[in-house]
Amino acid sequence: MEPPEDAFASPLGQLRWIGWAQRKAAEDWIREREISFEQGFVLGYLEQNPGTIQRDIATITRTSAASVSSLLQGLERRGLVERRTDPGNERSKRVYATEAGIALIEGFDAAMAAADDTILSPLEATERETFMILLTKITAELPKPSRD
Repeated sequence: MEPPEDAFASPLGQLRWIGWAQRKAAEDWIREREISFEQGFVLGYLEQNPGTIQRDIATITRTSAASVSSLLQGLERRGLVERRTDPGNERSKRVYATEAGIALIEGFDAAMAAADDTILSPLEATERETFMILLTKITAELPKPSRD
Protein backbone atom coordinates (compact mmCIF):
# COMPACT_ATOMS: atom_id res chain seq x y z
CA MET A 1 0.00 0.00 0.00
CA GLU A 2 1.40 3.36 -1.05
CA PRO A 3 1.47 6.13 1.56
CA PRO A 4 -0.78 9.12 0.88
CA GLU A 5 0.94 11.72 -1.27
CA ASP A 6 0.77 14.32 1.51
CA ALA A 7 2.56 11.95 3.93
CA PHE A 8 5.82 13.46 2.72
CA ALA A 9 4.65 17.09 2.61
CA SER A 10 6.35 18.17 5.86
CA PRO A 11 10.11 18.49 6.41
CA LEU A 12 10.13 15.38 8.60
CA GLY A 13 8.02 13.59 6.02
CA GLN A 14 10.72 14.41 3.48
CA LEU A 15 13.34 12.95 5.85
CA ARG A 16 11.23 9.78 6.24
CA TRP A 17 11.17 9.54 2.45
CA ILE A 18 14.98 9.76 2.37
CA GLY A 19 15.14 7.08 5.09
CA TRP A 20 12.78 4.91 3.05
CA ALA A 21 15.02 5.30 -0.03
CA GLN A 22 18.08 4.30 2.00
CA ARG A 23 16.33 1.28 3.50
CA LYS A 24 15.07 0.20 0.07
CA ALA A 25 18.60 0.40 -1.37
CA ALA A 26 19.88 -1.71 1.54
CA GLU A 27 17.08 -4.25 1.20
CA ASP A 28 17.59 -4.55 -2.57
CA TRP A 29 21.34 -5.10 -2.09
CA ILE A 30 20.72 -7.72 0.62
CA ARG A 31 17.93 -9.44 -1.34
CA GLU A 32 20.30 -9.91 -4.31
CA ARG A 33 22.34 -12.12 -1.98
CA GLU A 34 19.26 -14.18 -1.12
CA ILE A 35 19.24 -13.30 2.56
CA SER A 36 16.83 -11.23 4.58
CA PHE A 37 17.56 -7.75 5.89
CA GLU A 38 17.75 -9.22 9.41
CA GLN A 39 20.20 -11.93 8.32
CA GLY A 40 22.37 -9.31 6.63
CA PHE A 41 22.30 -7.19 9.76
CA VAL A 42 23.33 -10.14 11.94
CA LEU A 43 26.17 -11.09 9.56
CA GLY A 44 27.45 -7.51 9.68
CA TYR A 45 27.15 -7.45 13.46
CA LEU A 46 29.03 -10.75 13.77
CA GLU A 47 31.77 -9.48 11.48
CA GLN A 48 32.26 -6.56 13.89
CA ASN A 49 31.64 -8.63 17.06
CA PRO A 50 32.87 -12.20 16.50
CA GLY A 51 31.96 -14.67 19.22
CA THR A 52 28.78 -12.91 20.30
CA ILE A 53 26.35 -14.95 22.38
CA GLN A 54 22.85 -15.52 21.04
CA ARG A 55 21.24 -13.55 23.87
CA ASP A 56 23.21 -10.45 22.81
CA ILE A 57 22.06 -10.93 19.21
CA ALA A 58 18.45 -11.06 20.45
CA THR A 59 19.03 -7.81 22.36
CA ILE A 60 20.65 -5.98 19.45
CA THR A 61 17.98 -7.12 16.99
CA ARG A 62 15.17 -6.54 19.50
CA THR A 63 13.77 -10.02 18.90
CA SER A 64 13.21 -13.12 20.95
CA ALA A 65 15.76 -15.86 21.59
CA ALA A 66 13.57 -18.23 19.54
CA SER A 67 13.60 -15.85 16.56
CA VAL A 68 17.37 -15.49 16.76
CA SER A 69 17.78 -19.26 16.97
CA SER A 70 15.66 -19.71 13.84
CA LEU A 71 17.53 -16.94 11.99
CA LEU A 72 20.90 -18.46 12.93
CA GLN A 73 19.78 -21.95 11.89
CA GLY A 74 19.04 -20.62 8.40
CA LEU A 75 22.43 -18.93 8.19
CA GLU A 76 24.15 -22.00 9.61
CA ARG A 77 22.54 -24.29 6.99
CA ARG A 78 24.03 -22.07 4.28
CA GLY A 79 27.47 -22.13 5.94
CA LEU A 80 27.37 -18.40 6.70
CA VAL A 81 27.67 -18.66 10.50
CA GLU A 82 28.86 -21.22 12.98
CA ARG A 83 28.06 -21.69 16.63
CA ARG A 84 30.80 -22.87 18.96
CA THR A 85 30.41 -24.10 22.52
CA ASP A 86 32.38 -22.23 25.16
CA PRO A 87 35.01 -24.49 26.71
CA GLY A 88 33.90 -25.28 30.26
CA ASN A 89 30.37 -24.01 29.65
CA GLU A 90 28.53 -26.41 27.40
CA ARG A 91 25.29 -24.41 27.56
CA SER A 92 26.80 -21.20 26.21
CA LYS A 93 27.35 -20.93 22.46
CA ARG A 94 29.22 -18.20 20.71
CA VAL A 95 28.34 -17.24 17.16
CA TYR A 96 30.80 -16.40 14.41
CA ALA A 97 30.35 -15.34 10.80
CA THR A 98 32.23 -17.69 8.51
CA GLU A 99 34.52 -16.49 5.72
CA ALA A 100 31.63 -17.20 3.32
CA GLY A 101 29.28 -15.10 5.46
CA ILE A 102 31.69 -12.18 5.57
CA ALA A 103 32.36 -12.46 1.83
CA LEU A 104 28.62 -12.43 1.13
CA ILE A 105 28.13 -9.01 2.76
CA GLU A 106 31.43 -7.53 1.59
CA GLY A 107 30.79 -4.30 -0.24
CA PHE A 108 27.66 -3.34 1.70
CA ASP A 109 29.17 -0.12 3.08
CA ALA A 110 30.34 0.94 -0.37
CA ALA A 111 26.90 0.15 -1.83
CA MET A 112 25.22 2.26 0.86
CA ALA A 113 27.66 5.14 0.29
CA ALA A 114 26.77 4.98 -3.42
CA ALA A 115 23.05 4.99 -2.55
CA ASP A 116 23.58 8.03 -0.33
CA ASP A 117 25.43 9.75 -3.15
CA THR A 118 22.56 8.99 -5.53
CA ILE A 119 20.01 10.31 -3.03
CA LEU A 120 22.00 13.52 -2.55
CA SER A 121 22.92 13.93 -6.24
CA PRO A 122 20.45 16.79 -6.87
CA LEU A 123 22.43 18.90 -4.37
CA GLU A 124 25.55 20.85 -5.24
CA ALA A 125 28.53 20.56 -2.88
CA THR A 126 27.67 23.76 -1.01
CA GLU A 127 24.05 22.64 -0.64
CA ARG A 128 25.23 19.32 0.79
CA GLU A 129 27.37 21.20 3.32
CA THR A 130 24.41 23.39 4.31
CA PHE A 131 22.14 20.34 4.55
CA MET A 132 24.64 18.63 6.86
CA ILE A 133 24.97 21.74 9.03
CA LEU A 134 21.18 21.95 9.40
CA LEU A 135 20.80 18.24 10.18
CA THR A 136 23.61 18.43 12.74
CA LYS A 137 21.91 21.39 14.40
CA ILE A 138 18.61 19.48 14.62
CA THR A 139 20.10 16.21 15.85
CA ALA A 140 22.34 17.90 18.45
CA GLU A 141 19.27 18.33 20.69
CA LEU A 142 17.85 14.84 20.18
CA PRO A 143 18.55 11.80 22.36
CA LYS A 144 21.14 9.53 20.76
CA PRO A 145 19.78 6.30 19.25
CA SER A 146 20.50 3.21 21.32
CA ARG A 147 20.31 -0.48 20.58
CA ASP A 148 18.81 -1.32 23.97
